Amino acid sequence: MEDLSKKKCIPCEGGIPAFDLSQIHLYLKKIDGWNVLKNKENNYYIEKTFKFKNFLESEEFVIKVGKISEAEGHHPDISFGWGYAKIQISTHAIKGLAESDFILASKIDKI
Repeated sequence: MEDLSKKKCIPCEGGIPAFDLSQIHLYLKKIDGWNVLKNKENNYYIEKTFKFKNFLESEEFVIKVGKISEAEGHHPDISFGWGYAKIQISTHAIKGLAESDFILASKIDKI
């Protein structure tokens, strides 16, 4: 199976269609434990909650996610607190999911 973590995120400025459900499910098989959800506008995104022993571990993880996200030019929504970090990823320019979302998820999973 293709290792998405070895690919580079491609910035999206729109002009391409968001993945449909069949494409989303193909890519979900390439990442570990992420869920596909819809927001209030009915746009798809992927989400995963990571568990940690304490606040410091959560914070250190979030900092690593931030560095990867900045290097890839693709920025997830992150919330965290004592013992957890929740990451939500989508491509806002197309109001849905594209390959870069799954590439970023794969890179986050490698942390």
